[in-house]
Amino acid sequence: MRDFDPQLAEIRFGYGLSPEYAAPTDINTMLSGLTGPDLMAETYPIQDFTAFRARMVEIREQRDIRKKNRGTSLAAAARKRRNEINKEARVDMAVWVGKTMLRRAHTETAFRERIVSFWADHFTAVGKRGVVRRGTSPYIEEAIRPFITGSFDELLVEAVTHPLMVDYLDQRLSTGPNSVRAERAGNNRKIGLNENLAREVLELHTLGVDGPYTQTDVTELAELLTGLTFDERNGMKFQKNLAEPGSETVLGVTYSEAANLKTVRTALEDLAHHPATARHIATKLAIHFGSDRPDPDLIDTIERAFVENRGALLPVYEALLTHPSVWDAELSNVKPPVDFMSSALRALAVPPAAFEGRTEQFMRGLFQRPLFNMGQRWETPNGPDGWPEEDLEWITPQGIALRVSWAMSAPGRLIDPLPDPRDFVDHALGRFATKPVRFAAAAAETRPEAIGLVLMSPAFQRR
Repeated sequence: MRDFDPQLAEIRFGYGLSPEYAAPTDINTMLSGLTGPDLMAETYPIQDFTAFRARMVEIREQRDIRKKNRGTSLAAAARKRRNEINKEARVDMAVWVGKTMLRRAHTETAFRERIVSFWADHFTAVGKRGVVRRGTSPYIEEAIRPFITGSFDELLVEAVTHPLMVDYLDQRLSTGPNSVRAERAGNNRKIGLNENLAREVLELHTLGVDGPYTQTDVTELAELLTGLTFDERNGMKFQKNLAEPGSETVLGVTYSEAANLKTVRTALEDLAHHPATARHIATKLAIHFGSDRPDPDLIDTIERAFVENRGALLPVYEALLTHPSVWDAELSNVKPPVDFMSSALRALAVPPAAFEGRTEQFMRGLFQRPLFNMGQRWETPNGPDGWPEEDLEWITPQGIALRVSWAMSAPGRLIDPLPDPRDFVDHALGRFATKPVRFAAAAAETRPEAIGLVLMSPAFQRR
C-alpha cells in the first residue's frame, strides 16, 4: 500500500485535523480505536431509546386522560403536559446536536465517529409524528453505536427490528392477509399488509437496488415480518395476531416455522450473508471513504473480506484501510454540510464550555437552521436511502453561499478570541495548506474573514 499518512487519515477517515489531538500513527491505531472504551459516549452522553421511550409512555397516558375527560380541567392539564413533553424532547434534541458535535471535535478516535455516522445513514430511521420525531439520536445510541465492531447480521437485526425503524417504515400495524387480526377486521381497509420495511431491507439495507430479488420476494418478506411491532411501554415485540400464518419463501429459502421473532431474525441473518449484500456494503463503504468513482479493486477487496469473514465488520474496515487507493493524496469527496461544520469545530478546538447554558434557539440558529438551508436537515434525510454521496448534491450556488455565510459568522459565536489565522491555517489544513490560502488568511482585513477563508478553501471542503 502507499505510505500511511496521519494527516490524511484524520481528514479522510475522521473529521479533520485538530490542534489538540494527535493524528493516528498507523492503521492498527485506527482499528483499535473502534474497540476501546467509548470515551466520547461517556463524556458527552446522549439518552438511549429505551430511556427516551418513557416520554412516549407519558404522552400516551396524557392522551388517554384527555379522551376520558373531554371538556374538563383534567383534559386541559393533560394537553398542557403533552405540550411540555414535546418541548422537553425538542430542547433535548438541540442538546444532542451539541453533544454529537463535541464528540467529533474532541475524539482521539475519529474513525469511530465516522463509522457510527456511516451506519446511522445506512440504517436511516426517523420518527414520523409526535414526540418520537425527536428519537433519532437515541436510536443511533442504542441500535447503531454499540454494534459497529460486531457482525453485519447483528447490526442489521438491531436496526431493522428497532421501534424507531418499525415506526418509520410503517411496520407497526402491518397485518398478514390471513392473520387473526385480518379475519376479525373483515373488510376494514385500514388493516392490511405494508411492504415498506421489507422493500427497504432488500433494496437499501442488504442486497441493493439492483439486487437479485423480485416483487414476490418483497411480498413474502413483508408477510414474514408481520407481527414485528412495538409498544411504548415495552419496546420491540412480536404480536402473533398480526402475523401471516404458513411458510414464506424469500430468495429461494423457505421459512416454515410458526411466525415468531426467531424466524424474523433468521431471515435477516440469511440476507446479511447473501453475496449481493457483501457487494452492496463494499460499494457503499468504497464510495463513502474513497470517492464517487472508487477503484473497482477496492470494492472487490472489501467484498472479499466481508464474504470470507461472514460479515464480521473489523476485517471489513481493515480491508478498507489497507487498500492503496484510499491513500491517494488528492482530496476528493466533498464534505456534506454537517461534516463540514464538525470539521470546523474540530479545527477551531471549540471547548465544551461553548455549549454550556446555550438555549435551544442558539443551537437552532447555529446548526439546525443553517443545515436545513444547506439541504441537510439534522438527522432527517429525505428518504430511507439516507444522504446522497455525490459531490454535485452539495456543491450548488446556494449551498456554497450558505457555507460562506456560516464560515464567516459561526466561529466567532463559539470562541473568543478567534485563533491567529496564520496558526489556524496549519491547525485546519496541515500539509494541505496552499500558498494562496496562507496569503489570503494573512491578508484578510479581519480575523473572522480570515478564519472563514480557511474554512472555505477547497482543501478544507474535501476529504
